[in-house]
Amino acid sequence: MVKISVKWQKETFNDIEVDESKPPIIFKTQLFSLTGVAPERQKIMVKGGVLKDEDDWQKIKLKEGQKLMMMGTADAVPEAPKEAPVFLEDLPEAEQENFGMNVTGAGLQNLGNTCYMNSTVQCLYSVPELKNAILSYSSSAPTLPSSTSVGSHKFLLAAKNLWQELDRSTAPVPPFQFFSSMCEKFPQFAQQGPGGINAQQDAEECWTQFLQVLKERLTQDGTPNTDSVISKTFGIGMHTRLTTDETDETIEEDLTSLTLKCNITVDVNHLEEGIDLGLKDDREKNSAQLGRSVLFKGSSHITRLPPFLTVQLVRFFYKVDVQQKAKILRKVTFPMVLDLYDRCSDGLKKELEGPREAFKAAEEARVAKSKQFPKGEESAAEKGEGGATEQDTEMAEAEPTEHKGKQTGRYTLQAVLTHKGRSADSGHYVSWVKQPDGRWIEFDDDKLIERKEEEIQKLSGGGDWHMAYMLLYKAETA
Repeated sequence: MVKISVKWQKETFNDIEVDESKPPIIFKTQLFSLTGVAPERQKIMVKGGVLKDEDDWQKIKLKEGQKLMMMGTADAVPEAPKEAPVFLEDLPEAEQENFGMNVTGAGLQNLGNTCYMNSTVQCLYSVPELKNAILSYSSSAPTLPSSTSVGSHKFLLAAKNLWQELDRSTAPVPPFQFFSSMCEKFPQFAQQGPGGINAQQDAEECWTQFLQVLKERLTQDGTPNTDSVISKTFGIGMHTRLTTDETDETIEEDLTSLTLKCNITVDVNHLEEGIDLGLKDDREKNSAQLGRSVLFKGSSHITRLPPFLTVQLVRFFYKVDVQQKAKILRKVTFPMVLDLYDRCSDGLKKELEGPREAFKAAEEARVAKSKQFPKGEESAAEKGEGGATEQDTEMAEAEPTEHKGKQTGRYTLQAVLTHKGRSADSGHYVSWVKQPDGRWIEFDDDKLIERKEEEIQKLSGGGDWHMAYMLLYKAETA
């Protein structure tokens, strides 16, 4: 590790640390965060010419305190007037492929085995509450008590910049700054394989680490606080009761988790079966009466349902003989609508009863109205050609009132993160995200493909095709 300075235009950046064990692209992403000049537009003069992404630092032989010169502009390419006509053949090649898809967001460029990160981002980008919190995050960082907080702050700023880019771009976005900040915050993601190529990582670890940083830093107004937006949006309240056959001891635990686990065994064929298995939660604990560890049988129930529910299908386990995470290929089907009512505590079930009845009544009224007025027709009341009918009045009475907006225990599938391959640290990750208009889009890094709902249901596993690893559900409210 050497410290150098870089002169760019009229500015000089001193004491920039260069890790010579990593390829120059990492150094370029550092400069990108300082100057706003994208790596592909940087021209850095070193001994022998312009620095290339694949150059070997050992051959360049940087010296402590050496000054390098960089050329390149951070200014965006001027946009054509909004009123000017746009023709498909005039668009850049990267935009032509996705022209007219009307997709929320944009694709993400693969920086070398970063599909795990891209897929995680695309799934979480679909959560409006999370998006609003990230975009409102303050760049002033009012409290940064430690180096850990500083790293989290930089990571959140990079996330904010990436979310803004996804908001305004139609072409694939290069997530250089986000990846660089993530590697700085979590060094395990900076691991490299042969030839200096980024090593593939586990998408679940990326998802979990990202949410933990957001939980630490994000609140409703974008400032750090214990009242986390993440807990409100993704937090699952759990009550666990542990008993053992060896004594009369009982242990009660309450905790909040950001993910519901679906354990997979030879007896698990459906998501609900795996969730039930995960809620059993048997574990070894110390017995106060016996003074040794005994097996406690656990039974957990949900005490709080979040607006967005994350379910992990536990497909990977560490295989000692090959020293890597092996994959369970078993087919596990998952529903487009998931009902968690039976897995809730008695207290929560009671809270859900009213909203569930209101939701059911509203659905029945909607079905009845669709039968009375087939698609393309309107009632006389809607056209202003008469008063409300008796049936209209009954439907209005069926609409939820006091229960409006409350949880029902039902969830609709919002996004799926899949893995294709035999190991968590290899293969390929892809995300499949439901759009506001109901269409499904497959985000394969920078490639966007429209998919049908039946194609989503084929992501259940059982072969070498893409199979669900992380599921994101959105709550159905009354």
